[in-house]
Parts: sequence; C-alpha cells; structure tokens
Amino acid sequence: MSLIEQALSMTMSQHLTMTMQMQQAIQILQLSAQDLRAVIEKEYLENPVLEMDYPAGESYLQGRGAAADALQAGNVAALADYLDGGGKQPSYFVDDTEKHFDAAAPLHMSLEEELLEQAKFAFHEEKERAMAVFLIGSLDNRGYLTLPLAEAARTLQTDLEEAESVLAVIQGFDPAGVGARDLSECLRLQAKRQGIYEGLVAAVIDRHLDEVALHHLKEIAAAEKAEPAEVQMAIDIVRRLDPKPGAAYGSGEPAYITPDVIVRREEDEAGRIHYRVELEDGDVPQLHISALYRQADAFDKMTKKYITSRLHAASWLINSIEQRRTTIRHVVEEIVRRQPEYLAKGPAFLRPMTMRDVADAIGVHESTVSRAVANKYAELPNGLVALRTFFTSRNVRSADGEEVAAAQAKAAIQKLIEAEDARKPLSDQKLCVLLKEQGMSLSRRTVMKYREQLGFASSVKRRRY
Repeated sequence: MSLIEQALSMTMSQHLTMTMQMQQAIQILQLSAQDLRAVIEKEYLENPVLEMDYPAGESYLQGRGAAADALQAGNVAALADYLDGGGKQPSYFVDDTEKHFDAAAPLHMSLEEELLEQAKFAFHEEKERAMAVFLIGSLDNRGYLTLPLAEAARTLQTDLEEAESVLAVIQGFDPAGVGARDLSECLRLQAKRQGIYEGLVAAVIDRHLDEVALHHLKEIAAAEKAEPAEVQMAIDIVRRLDPKPGAAYGSGEPAYITPDVIVRREEDEAGRIHYRVELEDGDVPQLHISALYRQADAFDKMTKKYITSRLHAASWLINSIEQRRTTIRHVVEEIVRRQPEYLAKGPAFLRPMTMRDVADAIGVHESTVSRAVANKYAELPNGLVALRTFFTSRNVRSADGEEVAAAQAKAAIQKLIEAEDARKPLSDQKLCVLLKEQGMSLSRRTVMKYREQLGFASSVKRRRY
C-alpha cells in the first residue's frame, strides 16, 4: 500500500490521527507541476539536508562540495548553531565564485498603473494631474467611472466643467472606452475612435441597447425605419466592441496552463496505433539528500538528533513526490486504455467513465484518483484538456438503455446547431426530437442546460434575418 493509500485508509472509526507527513503526501498528489515546483523550492530552503538539482543538471549547491572537507571538529558547534536557527550561516556554506541573480519578473501593469503612466504625459499642470489621479483611482475593474462626476468635482473642490475636461482627456487614453460612465458611453467612445459612430450603429448605441439585450430586432427596425437585416448588421458591429475595456488588465501575473502529462500518438511497423504517457515535469527540480549529513560521526548528540529529524522529513518528501509520479502515470495510462476512440476522433467519442472505474482498475482508492487528476492538464494529440473532463458525473441514457457520456450529448447538440439554418434556428424541443432520432433521449430542460453550457443563445436570439 502506498503512502497516499495509507493516509486515505485511515478513518475516524479506526481512531487514527493522520500524521503531518501523510497529510503532506495527500497534498502533494493533488498539486500541479507548477505548484509542486514551488513546494519543492520552499522545502529546500527550510530543510538543510536537502540538495536540489534542476533538470539541466545545475545544482543550487555546487559550491557545497568543499563543505565535507571543511567540516572539522572545530566547526561542529557552528554547524549545530546554524541548523538550530540560532546562528549565522557558516562560511564554508558559501561559494564566492557562485553568484545567483533572480531574473526580473515580467511587467504586468494594472489598469490604474497603465492610465497613470499615460496621465504623466497628458497633464502638465499640477491641479489637472491631481484631478486625473483621483478620477483614475475611481474607475472599477471594467474601466468605468464609479461615482457621479459632480460628486468628484465637489471632492476635488473644482467646478464640473473642469472635471469634465479632465475626464474627456482620460477617455482618450488606451484602452478605448475607458473612463465611461455607462455602457452606452463606453461603446460610443470606441465607435468614435474607430470612425463607425454613424447611422444605425450610432442609433443602436444611443437608443436601443435594452432592445438589443432582448433581441427585439423588429422593434428597433420599426423605430429607425430600417430593415431587420440592416439592424442585425449594425448590432453585429456593435457587439465587436468591448463592453469592459478594463477587464483585460490585472493586478498580477497572468496564469498560464501547462500540461502535467503528455500523451503521444505512435504507430508501430505494422501500422497499429499506440499511445505513450509521459509526465511533463521537466521544470520540477529533483531533490536528494546531501552527502554532508550522512557523516553522522562528525556531529555531537544534539546535532545528530536534529539532523535525524530533518532526514526523516526529507525522505518522506522525496518518497511522496515519487509516489505522486507513479500514481498520476497509472491513472492516465488507464484513462488512455479506456478512451482510444476519444483520442483518435475527439470529444464526441468519450466513453462513460467514473473515477471509481479507474480506481478499481489500478487498485487504489477513488479519492486517490480524484486527487491525482485535480488541477492537472494533459496534452493530447488533439489538444490540451483538464484530466477531470474524462470523468462524467452524470450520463444520459440512450434509447436502448445504454449510458452515453454527457460530453457526447453536448457534441451532438453543438453539431446540430452549427449545421442549422440561421433563418430558422432549432428550438430546444426540436433538438430533443433530433437527438432522439440519434438514439439519445434527453429532456428539453437538459438540452437547454447543455446548450447554455456550450455558449449558444436561445433559438430566438440565434435567428438571422
């Protein structure tokens, strides 16, 4: 039984307390490769018996090779004091020839920082610059001004006309549409900058946004004395504008999804297709125990006790990381074994599969599978997917009683909608009928839910004139 299985098998009825090490093993299993790297680097800094090597082979402890030679009876006290956290790092732990510099983090400016940078060059008078700083600080994360301009003018002890003048300059900053007081003004600013604020486009922005939300195209056409097709064309243009221009900016670094596992498609000499599973942990540092601390005879009793506890912690961490690799590999290999058609043909061919199915096949607890796929992505021959998407929490029953994965039903709905006549889009009830003809029996409510999850509007809103 693995370390993780030992931890998970401990129930309250057994009156066993889960140790810190076992909790750590469970936590490590559910970490993505990126998060695991952060944990390893943290443990390396806190546990002096660990050495850390990156895959390229460069060790953070290259300069500690001389430490064993330098370790003499006179240095034991200093080492013990350092290990106990009470003293300065011994000089032989430092390699004067090895200098490490942290690379500067890439610059990811927030919306406020971006606008303040533009304000430096746009405003030369101190009073106007102070007003601009106040107004910029009053924008929400969409880029909209969140308080009435008259109130801002009173707070700044200036007149409304001057506040309007400063706001107008801010509204000329990038991104287009920033500094607007409502949706209509936001879209108007963008349309003017693009030179399209005229005719039906201007009418839609100024007078008919509520009707656009309700898809009342005929009412707009009647009010503007235009054809529905012309109104629809104008709405299509307006919808290309950004209703939240500030949302593209964040306060931190953007999150990037990287695969934890790669599934490679291979063909043998006989033309048979095979899939090979590789763990993508090339950026994860490798841990091992420093040879320096294996020389127990060189330490006194107190230092030995401290080092022994650190060695146990280091060994458990290294074993937990290796167990994580093994568990993830076994889980993904079982998924691949069960889903050859999905890998070859796409989501429409996903077979119904639960975490219990995989757990029983590889001989682990169901919660182990759940943690193994949590926060992890696989790079497949047809794209990047979250490992959790392979498991269906709910299945649809076909006409002959066979279970069909919800993903397969969604794929069928998507295919039907994409092939429909835009002038006569398929209603949810019509989709139910067509799906039943394909052997899938779904209620209208379920079809509506799947359609919304796929990002398709109702048939009324999908209609084209």
